[in-house]
Amino acid sequence: MAENCDTVVIGAGVIGLAVARELAMAGREVLILERNALIGAETSSRNSEVIHAGIYYPTGSVKAETCVRGKALLYDYCDRRHVPYNRVGKLIVATTEAQLDVLRGYQRQALRNGVGELPWLDRGDVARLEPEVRCLAGIFSETTGVIDSHAFMLSLHGDVEAHGGIVSFHTEVTDLDREDGRLCVRCGDFDLAAEIVVNAAGLDAPRVASAVGGNWHSYYAKGHYYALSGRSPFTHLVYPVAEPGGLGVHVTLDMAGQARFGPDVVWIDEADYAFDAANRDSFVEAIRTYYPGLDPDRLHPDYTGIRPKLAPAGSPTSDFVIEGPAEHGIPGLVNLLGIESPGITSSFAIAERVARLLA
Repeated sequence: MAENCDTVVIGAGVIGLAVARELAMAGREVLILERNALIGAETSSRNSEVIHAGIYYPTGSVKAETCVRGKALLYDYCDRRHVPYNRVGKLIVATTEAQLDVLRGYQRQALRNGVGELPWLDRGDVARLEPEVRCLAGIFSETTGVIDSHAFMLSLHGDVEAHGGIVSFHTEVTDLDREDGRLCVRCGDFDLAAEIVVNAAGLDAPRVASAVGGNWHSYYAKGHYYALSGRSPFTHLVYPVAEPGGLGVHVTLDMAGQARFGPDVVWIDEADYAFDAANRDSFVEAIRTYYPGLDPDRLHPDYTGIRPKLAPAGSPTSDFVIEGPAEHGIPGLVNLLGIESPGITSSFAIAERVARLLA
């Protein structure tokens, strides 16, 4: 016999925690089910930790709207709760003539998305900001930053618990079904009957959604990150023009100012976080297009992450999917699918949308 509960959130990554916080603060009794031993063990802790501006995404898309809205909410939350972040700003650079039009397109897209104007920088302007960067021109996003994602998730977790929510670790959802007008969440040898279920299972969200009649498939785009030993030559984030599947091998800075490069895009058949250093030469080649002074001996394997994709390699980039009862016809269920970058930035705005769907 299933144990009754009010609200179940599947997944204690940054999205699951933000949604659980929103629902708990609204008076829901929230139980988060997490298959790992700690919060944010997968996608949420294996990324660039960038607070994105909202430049790249199609106007009116869920990604564009939740990124711009979420960025404002995130900076405000970090200020109020003393979560470490650094609003360092980001350079996007063109290294070929063909990429100049792409940069101008980014400028127009940023205005349409409500990001604001991105100043055009000629070669000399870029050199004054980042002397080691070589390019034909660039644009600058002052609202881009980096965040201590672990501190952010710890703060969200604390908020959930302060409002009566609980995280159950080592609890993997094996199936989802409907019984007697409620949602039955199966977790190995026990069942939960819930009024509300939010599927924020990240890489596993398509499987959970498909258990109750959806037709979703998981595709994995793995990215490698290399750390640069010694003092960073950069004071801002530096991005090349985006490439299919990701934003290109770019420079990010951690909270201590240490530089790292990544991610690349390697399509894999199943989740595997092993680091494949065979790609090192291609990394060096990609970095040298805008940082020709790179000393390859300073480049060291750091970590990998996996983007939860909804379409295979070669397909157009998918939007975030926030699928509620109006889409799938199941009262009380919200599926959050394909939440990759800019997931951390969008987390509060996604949580707002989920709460509205369930109100």
